[in-house]
Amino acid sequence: MHILVVRNNSNPQAIDASLLVATYLTSQGIASTVVDSSSLGNDQEREAIRRQLPDAIDLVIVLGGDGTVLHTVHLLHTRQVPLLPINFGRLGFLANADDAGLIPLLADALAGELAAEQRAMLSIQVVCEDERDPYDADCYDEDGGFAEEATCSLDEVSLPTIWGSWVCEDKFGVNSRGLAGIRHFFALNELALTRGSLGRIIELSLGISGTTVDHLRGDGLIVCTATGSTAYALSAGGPLVSPGFKGMVAVPLAPHTLQSRAIVTDSHDVIEITLSNADAFREATLFVDGEIVPFPQPLKKIYVQRADHPVTLLRVEGASFYERLSRDFFGDQCA
Repeated sequence: MHILVVRNNSNPQAIDASLLVATYLTSQGIASTVVDSSSLGNDQEREAIRRQLPDAIDLVIVLGGDGTVLHTVHLLHTRQVPLLPINFGRLGFLANADDAGLIPLLADALAGELAAEQRAMLSIQVVCEDERDPYDADCYDEDGGFAEEATCSLDEVSLPTIWGSWVCEDKFGVNSRGLAGIRHFFALNELALTRGSLGRIIELSLGISGTTVDHLRGDGLIVCTATGSTAYALSAGGPLVSPGFKGMVAVPLAPHTLQSRAIVTDSHDVIEITLSNADAFREATLFVDGEIVPFPQPLKKIYVQRADHPVTLLRVEGASFYERLSRDFFGDQCA
């Protein structure tokens, strides 16, 4: 058995907790690897850590707040490993409190006595200006050209074939590193499409499963999971959604209209966001789980749907989602 420990190394309590956890695991004959959350700030650093991890990881212990959980999810990428998040941050709606003690909580996790909660994730595919849109044709041939008679889904097409070999290392991404050439992302919370650096409102159309639903002018749009409904989308006026919900929520950001509303989709829907680039100064910026994602050309279309792989959170039996809402968001006003 091998356990990965991700700690918020800006929090002294989380550092102390990681030392205690490592000592306990050693006493039980369990191997472990400790990773600092400050090493997970961009995709290049995450990839370097991925190469150092063993092929098999049985459990991930996250010592931090919700931000540390998000960093850990992006480190794991598509790897299916249960997470035991323990709150050592300012906000811990995703994490467990260690009221009964850190080691008893860990012992319960190792004994399989914690509840496993499946959280849906978003699959996000981006097309920029002057790039081929995979949904505009049935498929592409092996040379990257259009096939005359072929049908296949986006997931069956090689992304490097669709979008070419554009790579510019050390130029694009958070802290000017990572994310070069990537067009396919995953998010546990949300994607946020917002105004660019010039601050002008942006124009976009929102389509759901082939139907154009709305044309928006404003600060942008958030598409979130049920997990993300308690994050940025909540601040934008979106609904609080039970974590068992597998669909998506689209929430306009400061729309320049009195008629725009948040929309809740079915679990199998695909959201299509089309941007109007008639005016070059109306640039848009994409954030994935709070991480800015720069591109070499203006954004053209974004396709969002539920990802094939969920995130598994281990939780202590106790307060329900609605009890936690009452406590954390409404201050037990109904108590």
